[in-house]
Amino acid sequence: MNIILASGSPRRKELMEMLGVKNLKIIPAKGEEAAPTGEGPEELVMALAAAKAEEVAAQAAEDDVVIAADTIVWLDGRPFGKPHSRAEAMAMLRRLSGNTHHVYTGVAVLRGGTERLGYECTAVHFREIPEEEIAHYVDSGEPMDKAGAYGAQGLGALFVRGIEGDFFNVMGLPLCRLDAMLKEQGVGLL
Repeated sequence: MNIILASGSPRRKELMEMLGVKNLKIIPAKGEEAAPTGEGPEELVMALAAAKAEEVAAQAAEDDVVIAADTIVWLDGRPFGKPHSRAEAMAMLRRLSGNTHHVYTGVAVLRGGTERLGYECTAVHFREIPEEEIAHYVDSGEPMDKAGAYGAQGLGALFVRGIEGDFFNVMGLPLCRLDAMLKEQGVGLL
């Protein structure tokens, strides 16, 4: 049995390696992320995670376990994904500045045709961020591959006043939720 992470995210890979997962394979999903319209954040992230897991599971052996995740930042009724430009990253950080937003990560675990879906939500409180700091942060390049244009495990930590919930969820993979889902599939990480 292999555990396949259907993600190219270096943070998710790092978290799985931190747990000492043996037989870990990285096979990123390549399909276009087609977000369902009119969905709430929970349904949105679970649908995107399920699509990634199902795509990669088609290449996996019957006994392999496929793990996929999708993370969004949610503020004022709308999702903030990865920024596509410097201007978009700046705009996202201006909106997050001084506000509390929610980070949602959907997780899908597939094994032998059985799928488990779940999600985690974490509240993140940002301090006010001066425009000059936003510009310097965006110029660092760190925000460009992260939902909401920041990484709480990097320089973006300087903006976080507090977190309510699973910190690892903010990094893109809620480990406690994942462990419970893997146990449901007969896989223990300890």
